[in-house]
Amino acid sequence: MNYLDLPKIDLHCHLDGSVRPATIIELANEQNVVLPTQNIEQIKRLMIAPETCQNLEEYLKRFELPLSVMQTCEGLERISFELFEDAALENVTYMEVRFGPQLHQQLGLSFVAIMESVVAGMKRAEAKYDIKGNYILSILRTFPKDNIKAVIDAGAAYLNKGIVAFDLAGAEFAGFCHEFIEYTDYAKAAGYRITIHAGEQGVGQNVYDAISLLGAERIGHGIDIKDHDAAYDLVKNGNVALETCPSSNIQTKAVEQLCEHPIQDFFLDKLAVTINTDNRTVSNTSMTQEVKKVVEAFDLTEQDYAEIYRISVEQSFASDLVKAELLSSLI
Repeated sequence: MNYLDLPKIDLHCHLDGSVRPATIIELANEQNVVLPTQNIEQIKRLMIAPETCQNLEEYLKRFELPLSVMQTCEGLERISFELFEDAALENVTYMEVRFGPQLHQQLGLSFVAIMESVVAGMKRAEAKYDIKGNYILSILRTFPKDNIKAVIDAGAAYLNKGIVAFDLAGAEFAGFCHEFIEYTDYAKAAGYRITIHAGEQGVGQNVYDAISLLGAERIGHGIDIKDHDAAYDLVKNGNVALETCPSSNIQTKAVEQLCEHPIQDFFLDKLAVTINTDNRTVSNTSMTQEVKKVVEAFDLTEQDYAEIYRISVEQSFASDLVKAELLSSLI
């Protein structure tokens, strides 16, 4: 297989985890942000998580440096454009990028200005390259809840015009879904689709709750359903997509090594499995690399990959028109 030329879909990619290291330095100098170093190799080491992370929390520390330069409209627009540009250049035909608007208010930007900026960057890339995209609003589970509805309200103006879905992300703790029913109901009433990070760190019950309590149509990661029969059945019978991120799962020790990842078992049992990057920079990866790793580790055929691509298109939050265009890439 020519992995670079294959059409690819990325449904689970974080903006702040996918910033070019050179851009960090340039934006920091423009914004008078003091960096620990100007050496790009040292910056890369600060941004890329090691394969020996002890847990998800250690992995998440790699987001602090990018966020320091993601507090202006110009910075957000540029980083958004560059992410979609990088994806387009490896033949990613469609990508859904998630980000937490609450993380970008350190200099006083409004939620509307933040969303306007990232959507503008994406639209600029769409105009230049053969790629389509959408944004997903991620609420941090460990943050105060007093402005969640304000985030939802601000994004409503961009629904189906660059923003499509609502997500819960960040450190995962058991039973978190019960605290967010009010907010996911509010988002659904406003017209948002729902995808929830769950079952990444050993709690399969969180996947069950995300679907049954929050109405999740897709699950970010979700690999812990392998040890939770009720969650597994709910995913399978409800055709709930799993946004698997193999390299990230190894780094955060969700699985020890790729050969232990349940993605192949899920695929063979006809679960709606997708392959994604999670964080292109933090995980030092790309869609080309993720697809290659999975295909070669589990000896998948071109037909198998075509099926995963088809699942990804169908489970995306793209419009029917865009889905039809994406499926034509398989012909």
